[in-house]
Amino acid sequence: MALAICIVLFSVLMSTLAMPRSQESSSYNFPFITRSEWGANPPTGVAVLPTPVTHVVIHHSYEPGVCWTTDDCKAAMRSMQNYHQNGQGWADIGYNFAVGGDGGVYEGRGWQTVGAHAVGYNMLSIGICLIGNWVSALPPQVQLENTRRLIAAGVERGFISPNYRLIGHRQATATECPGDALFREISTWNNFSTA
Repeated sequence: MALAICIVLFSVLMSTLAMPRSQESSSYNFPFITRSEWGANPPTGVAVLPTPVTHVVIHHSYEPGVCWTTDDCKAAMRSMQNYHQNGQGWADIGYNFAVGGDGGVYEGRGWQTVGAHAVGYNMLSIGICLIGNWVSALPPQVQLENTRRLIAAGVERGFISPNYRLIGHRQATATECPGDALFREISTWNNFSTA
């Protein structure tokens, strides 16, 4: 009997070790993909973000387009980071987080690092990019829902103020981002601000 219990415990331990997930990844109620899991390059600089932030800024990537699988979304993250670091000369991918059409939430700069996504708001906000072009079409429901869950997780963990203001990137600068369809959608969400 004791041997059988030991075998079961050993099997459980081995199956846990065989599926490496960071503690960060498993502590959310949505799929969370860390920087190491999507293959991020190290940042060339880091500035600490004062939290809780007062704003959440929603973006779309436009390009790359929507990604439907985790592998495609990881590739989209690497593509965006490469463009931001090498094409724009930024220290890292600009967004704090990105959400894919697969429903995965991809860690960009994270909760505690200043982003490079909305001039005038970077020190005040978490920037979330919904990967894809959302000018005329809405993101998949799972992408929208997990974006809202990510914001709720930020509030629960004290990184986002409970009375935060939600805005689209176009409200911070002259751009069509996050696309007309997505902007109309977020204008119906809790805490959306016209200012």
